[in-house]
Amino acid sequence: MTKPGERVTTGPLRALTWRNGVVESVNEIDAIAVDRDGNVVAAFGDPDHVLFYRSSIKPVQATVSQEFGADLSPEHLAVATSSHSGFPTHLAIVETMLTDIGLDRSDLQTTAGWPLETPARDLRIARGHREPQPLFHNCSGKHAAFLRACVAQGWPTDSYLEPTHPLQHAIGERVAAVSRFDGRPAGVDGCGAPAFRGTIRSLATVFSAVSAEAEFAAVSAAMSRFPSLVSGPGRPDGALGRWWAAPLKVGAEGILAAGRDGLGLAVKSRSGSPVIASMGMMELMRRLSLLSTAALHALESVARPPVLGGGRPQGTIAIEAPIG
Repeated sequence: MTKPGERVTTGPLRALTWRNGVVESVNEIDAIAVDRDGNVVAAFGDPDHVLFYRSSIKPVQATVSQEFGADLSPEHLAVATSSHSGFPTHLAIVETMLTDIGLDRSDLQTTAGWPLETPARDLRIARGHREPQPLFHNCSGKHAAFLRACVAQGWPTDSYLEPTHPLQHAIGERVAAVSRFDGRPAGVDGCGAPAFRGTIRSLATVFSAVSAEAEFAAVSAAMSRFPSLVSGPGRPDGALGRWWAAPLKVGAEGILAAGRDGLGLAVKSRSGSPVIASMGMMELMRRLSLLSTAALHALESVARPPVLGGGRPQGTIAIEAPIG
């Protein structure tokens, strides 16, 4: 086991896709774990490549919204941090977050989308929906929290996504402070919100704080208690979150971050695959002895997803020993 404070830096983790004895593809993964003082516990690949945090930064966004008066219950706060799958419970919570303050789904400026998981999308279609909607977008909980904070502060709700809006300015300041990386000027996320730059090292630093600092206690507790509200039942990050019992959050383009008791972890699939990112996170956790034997057994399909042919397993995706 790697000891806390021991710096281990090698080549990237590699996920090999095997089909009938042949390697069809190789995916590389950057990964890092840091302690509360920023010391590197373990690192693979390039932990300082600049990227956008995307949805992985939602715990900070939700915390700032809560501090400005969003007044969310733990379940609602979990959805505010979520990239939800669009199941009825997720959507009902978002609508309640809005109707409680006299708003409705028409006030969301989320990009129109479909639920992330196929069963949830099929249910929307079966209920007569023929077009994507802002409510269905996986970031609608974050947007509802933004709107609640704006209403509480008397700030404009029609411009709540502008980088110059007081809420977004405050979020940018907090992200820079907690990550120890000033990722501004912001880009634009898929949902239309500001997207901040960083690295997986700075993202791991964020999750070290989220899992241990008092300012994030409410968000940390909500994410730990309600992982199925933070993600969805059919996604690998959702499965891992249910066993992790601490903050864990996916981001677009193959980002996954987690924290527990001040240890922050972050991974990036260079190909942008969320499946590969979850594999990389499990490997990092396994190497640091952070998952129980029962969890490793239950999450075998996340760690080694099957490769199908004709509807039957023909191989697997597996992590190879790191290079270097």
